[in-house]
Amino acid sequence: MQLTSIMYHDIVDDGEQASSGFTGSHADIYKLNVATFEEHLKLLAASDTRSCLINAVDEISADNCVAITFDDGGESAFTHAADLLEEHGFRGHFFVATDFIDTPTFLKKHQIRELATRGHVIGSHSASHPTRMSNCTADEMRTEWRRSVETLSEIIGEPVTTASVPGGYFSRRVAETAAECGIRFLFNSEPVTKVYEIDGCKIFGRYTIKQNTTTAAFAKIVRGNVMDKFQQYAFWNSKKIAKKIGGRIYVSATRKLLER
Repeated sequence: MQLTSIMYHDIVDDGEQASSGFTGSHADIYKLNVATFEEHLKLLAASDTRSCLINAVDEISADNCVAITFDDGGESAFTHAADLLEEHGFRGHFFVATDFIDTPTFLKKHQIRELATRGHVIGSHSASHPTRMSNCTADEMRTEWRRSVETLSEIIGEPVTTASVPGGYFSRRVAETAAECGIRFLFNSEPVTKVYEIDGCKIFGRYTIKQNTTTAAFAKIVRGNVMDKFQQYAFWNSKKIAKKIGGRIYVSATRKLLER
């Protein structure tokens, strides 16, 4: 089973990086301006690609389909992303870190509810967005997933069974605890198209879109360019090794470098 999934975070106007989601130089790397995002959608629409919604098993194997996802739960999901998606005939997955709901720059409850009624998938992105999810204890992971799922289910009035892993820190235990909490579809940050299963939970990789990702690079990913996908895979694995070896030092050093 194969599926190309794309990971965005916030969609913002030029110079307005602090208007949505987490703030700071590290977060800004993942914030895309509105014009570039619209170029991506136009490219997808012109290629006759449709958005695949991963909340039902029969959707996963759909042909000519891309899963469009957004992490964190920044307010731009409602103010920019959803409108642009719908304008081009698409729907997205909005993964929300629930401890930040109703706070400045993040989604409000009524916005989450409206996104769901408009046909978008609402999913968990943990509760507190741990810096290193895979380093949490199993009990801490269960608490993160359960609190988030329960909060979102109450808001939208239906079970939440889809989620994404915060920070790219994925492990088998992360998936096992997610499955225990009722999550059946879990996205991580590994740039692969292969879909596999852990304890009844289907695991999806994603290709990350950053501030400096060109439309040409985006097109290569969507069209299945082997070399471009391999380059992202190789870079991701080098970061994975550095994260594992460096632990908290890696996180701290990365943020200090970006601040400079």
